[in-house]
Amino acid sequence: MSKKESFIKGTLILAAAALIARVLGIAQKVPLEHMLGHAGNISFATASNVYLTLLTVATAGIPSTISKMVSERYALNKEEEAQRVYRAALLFGFATGAVITVLLYAFAPAYAALNRVPESVSAIRALAPALLMFPTIAMMRGYFQGRNMMAPGGVSQIVEQIVRVVAALGIAFALLQWGYSDQWVAAGASFGGVLGGIAALLVMIYYARKLKKADRQSRRTVARHSPPVPLRTIYADIFKISVPLIFTAITVQAVYTVDGTIGIRLLEPWHGYEQAMQAIDILSMRAQAVAGIPPILAIALSTSLLPVISAAFARGDQEHLNRQVTLAMRISIFTGMPIVLALSVAAYSVNGLLFSTQDGAAIVGMLTAGTIFQITMMVTNSILLGVSKPNAAMVHVIIGIAGKLAFSFILAPWLGIYGIIAATTLCFVIITLLNIRTLKKIVPFQILGNRWAGFAATVAVLAAVGGGVEWAGNLLVHLLPDRVAFFLSSGLVGLAVLLLYPALLVALRIVTAEELNNYPAPLRKALKPFMRLQRSKSAMR
Repeated sequence: MSKKESFIKGTLILAAAALIARVLGIAQKVPLEHMLGHAGNISFATASNVYLTLLTVATAGIPSTISKMVSERYALNKEEEAQRVYRAALLFGFATGAVITVLLYAFAPAYAALNRVPESVSAIRALAPALLMFPTIAMMRGYFQGRNMMAPGGVSQIVEQIVRVVAALGIAFALLQWGYSDQWVAAGASFGGVLGGIAALLVMIYYARKLKKADRQSRRTVARHSPPVPLRTIYADIFKISVPLIFTAITVQAVYTVDGTIGIRLLEPWHGYEQAMQAIDILSMRAQAVAGIPPILAIALSTSLLPVISAAFARGDQEHLNRQVTLAMRISIFTGMPIVLALSVAAYSVNGLLFSTQDGAAIVGMLTAGTIFQITMMVTNSILLGVSKPNAAMVHVIIGIAGKLAFSFILAPWLGIYGIIAATTLCFVIITLLNIRTLKKIVPFQILGNRWAGFAATVAVLAAVGGGVEWAGNLLVHLLPDRVAFFLSSGLVGLAVLLLYPALLVALRIVTAEELNNYPAPLRKALKPFMRLQRSKSAMR
């Protein structure tokens, strides 16, 4: 297998693992929402958000950095130095995990008091031990990637998610049957993350022993004449590259953690404690789960172009860079928008189908509608990293999160929970606009150019059609059982949007036949049957 083929295969493995992990993570919230009350739901969501935020701070960017440092040293036959980097990374991962675990366990009561949900202490503490393992796992994944072995990281990620979800749901169900309170059911569900971490660590240890045996059998000769690299130098290299990546990776999770931390305090003076809890419960367990769906496909397709963007930038090929940046942005918008539209306009049916009550459909719909800007933010962040502008992306994220805080305090008294959601969307918009402004200084790309009017018309038509189908579909509630009616209604909305969307893109020449071959294969297959609309239109003229 060539180096290029190996790289592509490795990228696909990691992308597939990330997609599976994300889908499982979203799916876990649906049955838990049925099991738990408001306090239990918020406790579980609080523990998860705090944990994921701290985990991102501890590990984001570092596996990629370790991968780069290890691969470079193996390429130069400096295997002893590569092993020293690996050992330093493991030491850092273990120390970081131990410190964060102790801090999270110790400060859980203070954080629970801050977010006005004292029941969340048990869930936070139940999940804290997972942080002992995951920084170390992240370092091991980085090392394997540096050795051009993507399967260990992908397999461990999938195994971890499967064990975590099964254990969380199993423990929660058992505790519920035994009569435990929401506080302990949420803690049991959170502990599933610890069992998932143990499973992932065992997978990585298996691969590590397998690789060590293979290295011993290959009788690698290690050059020992060079002096050992000081740990201080290794850590300086790691942090120099990793710190900006942390900020870009943490954005969405940080925003959700902000909502969980201050949401009840912002809403309570105006709506009362119980109503504030209900709103944050719906936001954290329902809306955030549904809003996690649209970015999955869009990010996977657009980020497949990022290695090409990095290569074009490194070569100084401005024309190719312009074309690929434009393509990445278009793909992210084209693939994200129909899913955003379908889930937003069918929010009442989707909410009624998936969750325990029909309350909060507007919250689900509003947060989901804003995810189109989450998609553009994530893609532009990645492109900035690809063109060696990580510090710019970091500054923009800091500005965006500061804006999120400010807008939350300003809008919540007026609009309640919808003000908090609007602040989230504005955060993503701010970061996207700042990113695009910086990118345009490097490459003068156009996202849609003069096609914006046609795209806006497409969105408006689909929103109107989808809304009409949703209204008609909800009439079935009077004829069929609720969930059957909601299933049919949401399915009809999705079908209408997914059939009309590519037809309108082609008919309004937002996508042209000439550029179709530039798109990834899944998008080409979806659009190709509709291309006769352009040919028919041309023939009529």
